[in-house]
Amino acid sequence: MASDDSTKTTTEEDFTHDNYGILPLIQSKEKCDHELFPVCDINETLTKQTIWVRGRLHTSRGKGKQCFIVIRHQSATIQAFICVNENVSKPMVKFAASITKESIIDIEGEVSLVSIPIESCTQKNVELQVTKIFVVSPAEPRLPLLIEDAMRPDELNAQSPHVTQGTRLDNRVIDLRTPANQAIYCVKAGACKLFRDILDAKGFVEIHTPKIISAASGGGDILYPVTYFKSTAYLARSPQFYKQMAIAADFEKVYTIGSVVDTIGDLFTQIFEDLAKRFATEIAIINKQFPCESFEYIEPALRLEYKDGLALLAEAGVQMGSEDVLTVEEERILGRIVKAKYHTDFYILDKYPLAVRPFNTMPDPNNPKYSNSYDMFMRCEEVLSGAQHIHDSQLLLERVQHHNINVEQIKSYIDAFRYGCPPHAGGSIGLERVLMLYLGLGNVRKTSIFPRDQDRVIP
Repeated sequence: MASDDSTKTTTEEDFTHDNYGILPLIQSKEKCDHELFPVCDINETLTKQTIWVRGRLHTSRGKGKQCFIVIRHQSATIQAFICVNENVSKPMVKFAASITKESIIDIEGEVSLVSIPIESCTQKNVELQVTKIFVVSPAEPRLPLLIEDAMRPDELNAQSPHVTQGTRLDNRVIDLRTPANQAIYCVKAGACKLFRDILDAKGFVEIHTPKIISAASGGGDILYPVTYFKSTAYLARSPQFYKQMAIAADFEKVYTIGSVVDTIGDLFTQIFEDLAKRFATEIAIINKQFPCESFEYIEPALRLEYKDGLALLAEAGVQMGSEDVLTVEEERILGRIVKAKYHTDFYILDKYPLAVRPFNTMPDPNNPKYSNSYDMFMRCEEVLSGAQHIHDSQLLLERVQHHNINVEQIKSYIDAFRYGCPPHAGGSIGLERVLMLYLGLGNVRKTSIFPRDQDRVIP
């Protein structure tokens, strides 16, 4: 009898049972009957308005008849407060406090100003007074990693919980939810759009090239074979051959070779400038977890010849032969010298030795030991390798034979230059490396949404 009375009392007290709970599976049978406000758009202008919000339960703290919840969507967070009153029952508060972290929830609440800014949230000056709360998609109680742990800077006290890179990548779907990661991929999308927009404005044409080829795309390439119907093909590591063939097909933008280097340099500096202007908020979020000095550059971009770079190294006590290739460590030393002397994290190194460049690189007309080729660097690391490529079929054949490359394997490439091709130059840019170095992240896996390397092909 006592049990029945207790149940009856609970039911009678739970006058808000229609205002909370776990929603049935949403299968888009009917449209949502209310507008969902993005968390990032909730501010003082919505004060005293009742709105609906959907996001993840980031954290919750319940005690007695009240509960504080932080809702997160992408990089934005807002505090919600629920307490027992004439519109909220104690079971409703208890339900809110029991929702697992990372669950997707819908909340109806009135926007109210707070007397003291909530520093732990991006929406510091407002909070939601909850009137309804529903779970849209519950998360399992035990998570493989906690978002608050994954948000901590790597340099933080070693006693604090720390998420290793391996754990992050093994659970990438959860790791990507951190505000810093959300911001990184906003900036990455912005960099990609800027690249397109800037070149579109200059009259360039975007093309899409084959990703499987019949042979190596250049001397010394590592090959990745794939079964292709009844034969073997290889993954293309570079679209270079097909970009050149497209030039032979008159898709080129007419430039002198010298101005190509300037155009690429200007492309970089314009991207740097626009990223700083358009994504200042996202960059600040990233810097909070991954502190880094602001990227420094000059306009026009600094351009040095290879021999000048060797001279700077020699002044610092690093002796090299005129045709020696720079090691990674020597590139880093040179980058630090350039930063100290010219106050730039971005520079161009021109006129590399011909012996260290691919077979289709145009020799320097003034010195056959050098070439019309260049690399571009950010924070002491290479982000672009480019050159004027040979457009004369006879000279191309000579260089193929010099490098002992099988002519038959690249016959279609060589044939493209037998019928007239304009002089041309270009370069290959690694978007992930550019972003990693611009933001000072220290690991290219941080800018690849689902990275692949020799040890990882999942998730």
